[in-house]
Amino acid sequence: MILYGRNPVREALRAKRRQVTGVWATENAAREPWLREERDVRVVGAEELTRTCGSPEHQGVCAEAGGYPYVGAGELLGAANPFIVALDELQDPQNLGAICRSAECAGASGVVICERRAAAVTAAVAKASAGAVEHLRIARVRNLADFLGDAKAAACWCYGADAQASVAYDEPDYSGGVVLVIGAEGAGLRPRVAKSCDALVSLPMRGQVQSLNASAAAAALMYGILQRRTRA
Repeated sequence: MILYGRNPVREALRAKRRQVTGVWATENAAREPWLREERDVRVVGAEELTRTCGSPEHQGVCAEAGGYPYVGAGELLGAANPFIVALDELQDPQNLGAICRSAECAGASGVVICERRAAAVTAAVAKASAGAVEHLRIARVRNLADFLGDAKAAACWCYGADAQASVAYDEPDYSGGVVLVIGAEGAGLRPRVAKSCDALVSLPMRGQVQSLNASAAAAALMYGILQRRTRA
């Protein structure tokens, strides 16, 4: 995988979860303190960087790295009182990256994504997450409803985000193990996934537009849950 952008490359080097086998940088970017410490940085022009990573959004840096190190779903459920964000066939790489960034900043135990009909962790997702995916544990599952069943068996409570839900997002106390389930863009939660949740919760909508996009809703809910868990 060719990572691009200063934050994704820097965080991959910091996290050391996957091997970085080559770094390319423009002359200006190569002067950055965090890059001066790296050996074998190849100084090239911006056009060559664009050809190498396939995007003009490289910010003067790209790197060749190993595949993304997904973890097993059981590893996330095995944590003490985990706080997990599960995404139901989320397909937009920008949304996935933004949600991963919020999840890492909010101290989530990890993120679960679907193996099929869903965005995977790519260089574009790493860029959208500002490198947060390098520090966040992410698992892929074949069947999200089955994962929620496993989560319940592990004493977790599962809460699905639904704009039409009658339960306000700040009603549950979110103590113990928690799984927050976010639906796909436009489609929301699939029926079987929604039925697998212990409760569906909604954010208040005070304006004329009656919905948030997936990443904005996820961020608001994550910090609402974090606040409740911190108080508890």
